[in-house]
Amino acid sequence: MQIFSVPILVPILSITLLSASMGYAAQAPASTAPAQAKPAAPAASSSAPAASATSAQPLPSALLKPSMDSVQQTLGSLKLDKWKGGTVRTEASSNIASIQQDLQSTLPSLLATADATPTSVSKVLPASRNVDALYDVLLRVLVAARVSAPADQVAQLQQAASGFEKARHALGDHLQQASIAQEKQISDLQTNLKAQAQSAPVCPVVAPAPPATSTPAKKTTKKKPAAKPKPAPTTGTTTQPQN
Repeated sequence: MQIFSVPILVPILSITLLSASMGYAAQAPASTAPAQAKPAAPAASSSAPAASATSAQPLPSALLKPSMDSVQQTLGSLKLDKWKGGTVRTEASSNIASIQQDLQSTLPSLLATADATPTSVSKVLPASRNVDALYDVLLRVLVAARVSAPADQVAQLQQAASGFEKARHALGDHLQQASIAQEKQISDLQTNLKAQAQSAPVCPVVAPAPPATSTPAKKTTKKKPAAKPKPAPTTGTTTQPQN
């Protein structure tokens, strides 16, 4: 009995190992299937980069505030009593007062309006125009300083005017980008409207049904009964007796 026990146990052991390996092989793909079937993340829409790029742009006031402070400090530190007297100094003094008043009252309110909607051309344009006019007056002061002011004050004005000019160009670039973005939005909207109009099903035009004509009811005429013939009048005949 012990001689045949080994041959019997070996096939049983081999069958057990074979079935276990087959079961493991069948379970392995099933365990990896959920990882392969995991859906990919949806691609970001094309409008997301545009929105992030718009939000990344600095506000108009952030573009101008440093140069505005520099111009205001420079004009406040000028000593006009050291300039050469005459009409040049008088005109420069009037222009300096005008620039300071604009920097303190007019331009901040315009920049606040532009910051509220920085992508609107109509809101940013008034501030840009004011900055251009302000820069022209600042150049007049600089030209007057080169004629009448000491060299150190001319250098200060030159540096302040150069910084203000760079800020002015930055605001102009911001305005141009806002204009391009608005034009693109309008163009995309027109394209979408045309596509929707072309893809919309054309409904057939149904002619309205003609109004029902009501036939007038026929009048029933009652026939008059035939007149009865009148009986003929009876005439009495007198018979004479015969002789």
